[in-house]
Amino acid sequence: MGERRRWGVIVAFAGVAAVTQMVWLTFAAVTTPAATHYAVSSSAIGWLAQPFVFVYVLLAIPAGLLLDRNLRLWLGVGGALTAVGALVRAVGGSYGALLAGAFIAAVAQPLVLNAVTGVVAQYLPERERPNGIAFASASVFAGMVLAFVLGIVFSHPSQMPELVAVQAGLAVLAALGLVAGLRARAPFASTSTPLGVSAFAAAWRRPLIRLLCAFIALPFGVFIALTTWTQSLLKPAGVSADTAGAILIAMVLAGVAGSAILPVWAARHAREVSLARIAVLATAAACLLLAVAPGTFSAFASLVVVGFLALSVLPIVLELTERGAPDSESTASGLIWLAGNVGGLVVASITGLVSGLPHLAFAVLALGALSSLPTLRALRSPVAALSPVRR
Repeated sequence: MGERRRWGVIVAFAGVAAVTQMVWLTFAAVTTPAATHYAVSSSAIGWLAQPFVFVYVLLAIPAGLLLDRNLRLWLGVGGALTAVGALVRAVGGSYGALLAGAFIAAVAQPLVLNAVTGVVAQYLPERERPNGIAFASASVFAGMVLAFVLGIVFSHPSQMPELVAVQAGLAVLAALGLVAGLRARAPFASTSTPLGVSAFAAAWRRPLIRLLCAFIALPFGVFIALTTWTQSLLKPAGVSADTAGAILIAMVLAGVAGSAILPVWAARHAREVSLARIAVLATAAACLLLAVAPGTFSAFASLVVVGFLALSVLPIVLELTERGAPDSESTASGLIWLAGNVGGLVVASITGLVSGLPHLAFAVLALGALSSLPTLRALRSPVAALSPVRR
């Protein structure tokens, strides 16, 4: 199987991974126009994103087990369900259809995101896997940006049907591309008997995986809290909702760039823990700056740095997961994503409780980031014990 065809599968997978995030955040930038068009409250529109979080928590481990048994089959199912969910929303045209489509696409999300390490491990040789994981991870954040951009393009209440129709079209194209790509045999797939349910035990009994789960929960949780609450936290400082939205887009765009570049460098030079430490410290410093001096300039400068550095932590952790759990990479990846989502629920909820006090809320986020440093220190030895990445 040629290199171009192998990377073609990764590109097709990245397209579906981006679409899952696009579908999740469809109305993040157009909550009010969507509420007007569908004649519901803004909070009802906000609830359309919640199935993706709750369903992921429920299905993260089962999805990983299925992928470890037959990655090509279940990844294809994930791509198809994403398209079906988007089509249900476009064809139904009602709030009920939006909610039904959200649940269908939410079931697909763990089948897609948990496959980041598995599809790279099965289609790319070892020396290319850091690049593949970085590219696939960057596509996840690119999907978030795409959702924000489409929300800007289709921002009027009357354009909501066009918004969901365009997203449905993109989801169908991505799913078809993935199904076509997965027809190719996976040249590096394991020939051993799948572990089945024991894959969970195989992944969890590794100290490295447990430590990575404990670590990623806090930085990922801080990122989710920032994307959730930044607009309201910056409002008392005179930052408009449109400006805050532009800052968030810039943050995620910086994250796409950082995720594509920094993890590859870190893997090649065995600097994974060092880079993660810099990212954590930068995140804490940014949050402290916003706690002391919130404003448009400070928010833009600090959050772009957070995006570039902090979002690269996820592909770093996923690459370490692939090397640390080669016999159960999808299940182990599911544990990582699960820990990150649980961290997001906890940190975002705590931040919400003090959102009326922006200075305190940003200080809490800084403390949350710094709280991950002891776990990061404990990761030094197990990470150093991993086989180095071949150059």
